[in-house]
Amino acid sequence: MKFFLDTANLDQIKEANDLGILNGVTTNPSLMAKEGIVGRQNVLDHYIKICKIGEDHTDGFDVSAEVISTDFKGMVKEGEELAELHEDIVVKIPMIKDGVKAMKYFTDRGIRTNCTLIFSPGQALLAAKAGAAYVSPFIGRLDDIMIDGIDLIKQIVKIYDNYLFDTEILAASIRNPLHIVKCAEEGVDVVTCPLPSILGLLNHPLTDIGLAKFLEDHKKANGKK
Repeated sequence: MKFFLDTANLDQIKEANDLGILNGVTTNPSLMAKEGIVGRQNVLDHYIKICKIGEDHTDGFDVSAEVISTDFKGMVKEGEELAELHEDIVVKIPMIKDGVKAMKYFTDRGIRTNCTLIFSPGQALLAAKAGAAYVSPFIGRLDDIMIDGIDLIKQIVKIYDNYLFDTEILAASIRNPLHIVKCAEEGVDVVTCPLPSILGLLNHPLTDIGLAKFLEDHKKANGKK
């Protein structure tokens, strides 16, 4: 399973990349605004900075960059501009009617897309039919309204396996380490998470207890108090 970081924070991206487990980044206008990145050119420049962090990856480093337009022509114009920034850019398209048309347009021209705001298996099916490289079901937001987001993941995995779609399932709106583990159990291709969710996978009280015991025994073995 690939790990993407869901942020526009360069320090966090570098930290995750230094761990050696990062495969890409997803961003959106909200995350850009959170980092104080305003103005179209500043946003484009920031995407390039993110891509440069992953340039040492020999197996690719995908960076999802989201369009703002909601009409076909606008999405095409923005998407082509984003795709020209760097070879690692994946154009992020919303799951709407014109979005499906735009994904097919980009697919036919060799531009990879990430279909975002997926909340149903039918939406995921349409995205795969349009040739999306990634489909992003938002499991945390479903959990917020008392619908099990992992059930949606199971449905999409089954549908994609039935028809051998090449579209990768990119689980989004990850809220905690358990979400990551549950997605891994279901065979999800990618999870995109805030850094704390990924780092949370490191933690277990027995690991802490065991390490403390090992270090204490080492001190005793070497005559230290």
